[in-house]
Amino acid sequence: MQQACTTVLVPFVCSSTGCAQEKKVVKSKVGEEVSLPCCYKIPSSESLQNYRVYWQMNITDVVLAYSGGKKIDEHLRYVNRTKLDFENLTLWISGVEILDSGTYQCVVQSLQSSPDKPGSHFLCVELVTLFVTADFSKPSIEREVTASSCESTEMVVRCSSHGGFPKPKIYGVLNNVSVVLNTTWESESSLSPYNVTGTLWLNVTKDLNFTCFAEYDGFLRSTSLLLAKANDCIVSSALPSYNVITASSIIIITFLLAVILAAKYLPRHACSHCSKNQASAGEDAKEIMSTPHSCKVTCEMSTL
Repeated sequence: MQQACTTVLVPFVCSSTGCAQEKKVVKSKVGEEVSLPCCYKIPSSESLQNYRVYWQMNITDVVLAYSGGKKIDEHLRYVNRTKLDFENLTLWISGVEILDSGTYQCVVQSLQSSPDKPGSHFLCVELVTLFVTADFSKPSIEREVTASSCESTEMVVRCSSHGGFPKPKIYGVLNNVSVVLNTTWESESSLSPYNVTGTLWLNVTKDLNFTCFAEYDGFLRSTSLLLAKANDCIVSSALPSYNVITASSIIIITFLLAVILAAKYLPRHACSHCSKNQASAGEDAKEIMSTPHSCKVTCEMSTL
C-alpha cells in the first residue's frame, strides 16, 4: 500500500514505491556561513518559476519559501541571513547562531502539470541536521593553598572555561596521570553557551605538573600549570615586629642615659674624695711635726 505525502510538513521522500526518510548532518561554528543541501537540481532548460520550494526548521517554522520564482515567506529571525541557490536549491545561512541548530527540511514541488501528474506535485524532501558549535575559552587554572607544612601543601585547584557550545567535558592530567574533576556547568538554556568549572583537592608533597582539558564536539583546548609545593621549613627573614623594635629602642636609650649620668657625676665624686684625703694627710703631718717639740719640753723638765 502506497503512502501519500500531501503536506510540506511531512519529512518524507516520496516515490512510486512509498516514502523514505534520509537525513544529512552539517556542522558549523558560530559566526560562519553554512550551506544546507537540498534534494533537487533544476534542469538548465527550466527555471525557479516552475517550482515551489520550502525550507523549514523543525517541521513547523518556515525559514524561506519561494513559489513561481518569487519569495513568499521568510522567518523574522533569518531576515538578511539567508539566500537560496536558484539551481540546486541549497539554503545558505550567514552569521550562524547556536539557535540555528536543529533539523531542516527542503521540500520541492513542481508547479507544472503532466499527463500522469496533473497539477502541482511533490518531487522530493531533504532532511538536514545543522549542528552549531561555539569555541570555549582557553582553560584558566587557579590554585588556593589551604594548609602548608614542611612535609606537604594542601591546595584547591580550579580549572574553568566559558562561552562555548555544546556542553563540554572537562578533565585533568597530573604528571601524565588522568584525574577526575568535580565539574559544574552553567547555562541559561539547552541552546545557550556554557560555562564550566572543574575542581580538584590535592595534598602536594612534591612539585606537580597539572594540565586541564576542555573537550567539546571533537575539539580540545588545554592549559598547563606547575603546582609547586610550598617550602615552609626555611627560617623566615622577615623584619622584626613593632614591639621588638620598641623594646630594643628603650633599652638603647636607657643605656645611653646611664652612660651620660655616669660621665657627669663620677668625676665630681672622685674630686670630693681626693679633698678629704688631702685634709686627713695634712692633719697627720701636723701631728707628726708637733711630736718632737712636746718631747723636748718634757725632757727639759725632767732634767730640772
